Amino acid sequence: MATDDIAWRVEEACQNAWPSPRQVLLGGWLLRASGGATRRTNSVNPLRGGPRDPSGIIATAEGIYRGLGQPSRFRVPAIATGMDRPLERAGYAREGETTTLLADLSDHRPRDCAWIELSDRPDEEWLALRSAPADPIFGSMVDSIVLPKTFAACRIDGQVVAKAYGVVHDRLLVLESVVTHPDHRQRGYGARTVGHLMDWALTQGAGGACLQVVADNAPALALYASLGFRTELYRYHYRSKDTAG
Repeated sequence: MATDDIAWRVEEACQNAWPSPRQVLLGGWLLRASGGATRRTNSVNPLRGGPRDPSGIIATAEGIYRGLGQPSRFRVPAIATGMDRPLERAGYAREGETTTLLADLSDHRPRDCAWIELSDRPDEEWLALRSAPADPIFGSMVDSIVLPKTFAACRIDGQVVAKAYGVVHDRLLVLESVVTHPDHRQRGYGARTVGHLMDWALTQGAGGACLQVVADNAPALALYASLGFRTELYRYHYRSKDTAG
């Protein structure tokens, strides 16, 4: 299968694993507007086979985001060439370089899963590890996932010290929201948590796993490389403009 085909499969799987409860289709583009701080669910995204020049929808996107009190933001994957220059001309600044990584689950070997719990729904302690108090927008987002999913928590002495969730789409595991408590880092808890989600994905028929991580996050990149995420499929960044005023 061509690399471009794999990249778009991963792109679609990642979109489905972190959905926005509010979105609008705009002639081959998907505008997402969840609210909150997550850029992925508050940006315009290209669709497979759609147009690549966003010039025709910039004004519409700006109007929608202005009405919501948000900046106008476009997500620019490297597999959708042609977006950058029109957005730069329209005054959109570049930010948030992110890499998309792939692992072959045929190489995965089950790891020690002691202390790791899987559940169909996250509890308040799981949610609060990402942001305390728990972010209601994030909670609404995970509630809206319709694909096979599970939430992993690593508990030590009854406390959640690491967590993540996984979603399977098109035989791909998408790993999301990987967090380790600051007081419990460098002890392997994050690796065990993610590794157990990879174990679970094999039971769901997945053949590969993917994730997206900020490109300069060296500790996260080292963690994922240790778990087999050594193939960079593509990068993306954002183009943003303050239209909220």
